[in-house]
Amino acid sequence: MSETKTPFYITTAISYPNGRPHIGHAYEAIATDVMARFQRARGRDVRLVTGTDEHGLKMFQTARDQGRATIDLADEMSGYFREMYARLNISYDVFMRTSDAAHHAASQAIWKAMQANGDLYLDRYEGWYSVRDEAFYDESELTGGEGDARLSPQGTPVEWTVEESWFFRLSAYQDRLLALYRDNPDFIRPESRRNEVLRFVEGGLKDLSVSRTSFDWGVPVPDSPGHVMYVWVDALTTYLSGLGFPDPDSDFARYWPADIHMIGKDIVRFHTVYWPAFLMSAGLPLPKQVFGHGFLLNRGEKMSKSLGNVVDPMTLAERFGVDALRYYLLREVSFGQDGSYSAEAIVRTANADLANSFGNLAQRSLSMIFKNLDGVLSTDYAPSEEDAVLLADLHAMATERLPQEFEQLAFSVGIEDWLRAVFACNQYVDAQAPWALRKTDPERMRAVLMTLFQAVRTLAIAIRPVVPAAADALLDQMGIAPDARDFAALADTDWFAKLAATGFTAGQPVPIFPRLELPEGEGEGEP
Repeated sequence: MSETKTPFYITTAISYPNGRPHIGHAYEAIATDVMARFQRARGRDVRLVTGTDEHGLKMFQTARDQGRATIDLADEMSGYFREMYARLNISYDVFMRTSDAAHHAASQAIWKAMQANGDLYLDRYEGWYSVRDEAFYDESELTGGEGDARLSPQGTPVEWTVEESWFFRLSAYQDRLLALYRDNPDFIRPESRRNEVLRFVEGGLKDLSVSRTSFDWGVPVPDSPGHVMYVWVDALTTYLSGLGFPDPDSDFARYWPADIHMIGKDIVRFHTVYWPAFLMSAGLPLPKQVFGHGFLLNRGEKMSKSLGNVVDPMTLAERFGVDALRYYLLREVSFGQDGSYSAEAIVRTANADLANSFGNLAQRSLSMIFKNLDGVLSTDYAPSEEDAVLLADLHAMATERLPQEFEQLAFSVGIEDWLRAVFACNQYVDAQAPWALRKTDPERMRAVLMTLFQAVRTLAIAIRPVVPAAADALLDQMGIAPDARDFAALADTDWFAKLAATGFTAGQPVPIFPRLELPEGEGEGEP
């Protein structure tokens, strides 16, 4: 680890594994991974932490109903998430399980810190609880009819719960939280999420029940037999345990506070009200930003088992390819808002942008260099004004415009700028017509093809965080060294001369983005 690089710490939400991962988990993981890869390419010392939140009543009940030990269920389900991350090329540094002993130690450490601050007290809890959400709700938040027909704000069933519980003095943190939102307007993004949280906190905060006694599957509360921690104290602490907290020799001091917690909009309250209050109580620095992204809808409909439209992301990756799926989700969905997907939309976007536009540009450029110049790179040519203008525009896109958008998590905007640069290159090819220049002006053809080689390399490096496998496959064919594929490499004005001087020759290129096809009759069915 280089101490000279600026740290950057990013996390996904800690997924609840009572079911297999769905496309929403994949979407969040991909977006987080793209940001992590982008920051690494910018020269940051990145730490990406993810994991599974394995405690709570749902896991306990599911395992009981299946007649198995809860840890066995947790082992199996956590494994599915690891498989998905591997398949989707998610470059995480730490996969933390809340059942790990190190995580238990971290959770008990923050508990003791909050207790030492006088913010935990023992009392009796009576109120509405959603097993599915692992969340408590006030009467005013419920919808539906009476009794068992009552529903949480998420539309999940709630039940009246009575038990002894430890409470956290959340009410004491209302003013400090409001000051946090006021003084740090980017703490909660996008703005729509910030406004929702602001209204919630301004409405008044009640103390929060943070332990349970009705089951024992969880982190034991220190010095309080029979109590396990409420899942959100436990789960949120994963962002600390993933860095080795509270071990003084761990990476915690280097990476904390987190630069971004990337989460779904349905759990924003837990991350922007409860979590900062816990950290304030424990005397720990607060994360810099919580970003609540939107939901992914299947053809505009929210996914549910009852509708039969829940799609396994592993199936999508297998059918369309990992890079095509990654590209589609960040290209077509405005990050922070809800988005929709379908099989035909994935195929249409991947073919139009990747296969027909960028893939074809790379393929025909490298093919012409191979066929017309025997693959030899040369600096012995005179670039025209058109050549210089094109390369300058691509450089500005890759080093200024796209990075500015990605820094703000505006992935679709940055990709759109990249795509405009791809279109400009294709227009350049058509205007220069190097296939005609071969007979009329071979020297000009050489200049055009060398310009295109440089352009394709810039485009590949710029989009590499989104489509890492395909970009690397292309850069491999171009002789670009693995350590020369970041944004610093784009600042090297002598890279082309140095590569040419090595005697590298481009071979017959292999297509990197195959055209996708929908099986006959699938256009109107499920993805």
